Amino acid sequence: MIDVVQRAKALVVNPLKVSQPVGAALAFLGLERAMPLEHGARGCAAFSKLFFMRHFREPIALQTTAMDVTTVVMGADENIVQALHTICTQHHPEVVGLITTGLTETQGADIAHSLKAFRSRYPEWAQVAVVPVSASDTLGCLETGYARALRAIIEELVPVGAAAANAKLSNQVNLLAPSMLTPGDIEALKSWVEAFGLTPIVVPDLADSLDGHLIHEGFSALTYGGATREQLANLNRAAATLVIGRSLDGAADALRARTGVPDYRFPHLTGLQSCDDFTLTLARLSGKAVPPAIERQRAQVLDAMVDSQFALGAARVAVAADPDLLAMLCDTLVGQGAEVIAAIGAAASPVLERLAARTVMVGDLEDLERQARARQAHLIVTNSHGVDIAARLGCGLLRAGYPLSDLAGAQARQWIGYRGTRQLLFDLVNALTLSRPAKRPYRSKLRQFAETPPRPAEATPQTAEAAPRPTLHYFAEERVER
Repeated sequence: MIDVVQRAKALVVNPLKVSQPVGAALAFLGLERAMPLEHGARGCAAFSKLFFMRHFREPIALQTTAMDVTTVVMGADENIVQALHTICTQHHPEVVGLITTGLTETQGADIAHSLKAFRSRYPEWAQVAVVPVSASDTLGCLETGYARALRAIIEELVPVGAAAANAKLSNQVNLLAPSMLTPGDIEALKSWVEAFGLTPIVVPDLADSLDGHLIHEGFSALTYGGATREQLANLNRAAATLVIGRSLDGAADALRARTGVPDYRFPHLTGLQSCDDFTLTLARLSGKAVPPAIERQRAQVLDAMVDSQFALGAARVAVAADPDLLAMLCDTLVGQGAEVIAAIGAAASPVLERLAARTVMVGDLEDLERQARARQAHLIVTNSHGVDIAARLGCGLLRAGYPLSDLAGAQARQWIGYRGTRQLLFDLVNALTLSRPAKRPYRSKLRQFAETPPRPAEATPQTAEAAPRPTLHYFAEERVER
């Protein structure tokens, strides 16, 4: 383990982290017919909604309790009751995620009392599940808020008790997907599992709700697609649970305690070793051999690793992201011979203590820029807020994490699995090589050729056509006009 340098500045200059309420809302966007409800001021929900719309380029289901200066002082319990009633009356959701913010956490809002008042006043909405999540803006990051929400979803919507022996489904596999996976990643993950004849249930399933598809029903104020309540109720029937990302250890512990289903945990699914471990686990669970298509993808990764070694070897790279994504990127870079000169985490996590980097610290993008400048980084890997940093340093930039506001198709990008690892290697090499200054083409001194000089500006088209064109002959860097 290495020492993680803690932030010593009095304030954050160029923020890296995204707040916990945004991460919590992201988790609920992966449930079917869900509505995240942020308990706070209008600006909190407005930021979250704009954030997601710029990243995913999709309409986002999100509501707010709309606290004002009066409710901040006098209490906003009635705001919660009225907001839940309005959402249920107008949209008829299956799940409502009640997410606190920094304002309500500081105020000390009694969420349990507000939910009890809502249930007693409006019993007709008893079938609507309301999942409270404590997510302060002042702590953690998007990753921790997402993990908190997923654990709350499991504790509220997954029944306690193992399924009967005759109710077990030997081909069902639960998948707990972390915040670092894109909808494209999750779609590829499901195909990976299905290749072994297994049926995956992904919680939350962003690939089914935010993959950019159009629905025949038209616009919906709720999420359209994602894990259903029926699937959540049947998680105890699975043969195993596959957990990706160390940030979901708490959610995985809660699911195993409630269902008794054994789990297998992976830090990420990028890189040869991680992909091999996941593939062999699927082979053991299914009792089937590895399909030829996956074996071929593995061979393609090996070739890509050889090809990218020459570009990434000895390259100096600075990375800034949430801890799980940071670990995945560092492992991939170090595995290809690159030197991670600085790893900046958005929040504290045990994952940071195991990173293979020269410097690991909890900081912001200003810390990233300082480390990259001091150690002459060739490449920076961070979100879209790193564009100006890369321009000032004159190095390459690979966009990763949240937000990716200037990258089209961010939700479709795949960096997991054999095929995703191959694509990540290509993206790293391209970002590194395209940032280098262009080289002048080589011309032999012994080459003889003719070319036409540029037309004089004062010459008219008629004059230019009438005048004879001189021929220029080059030999040994001497120009002779004939």
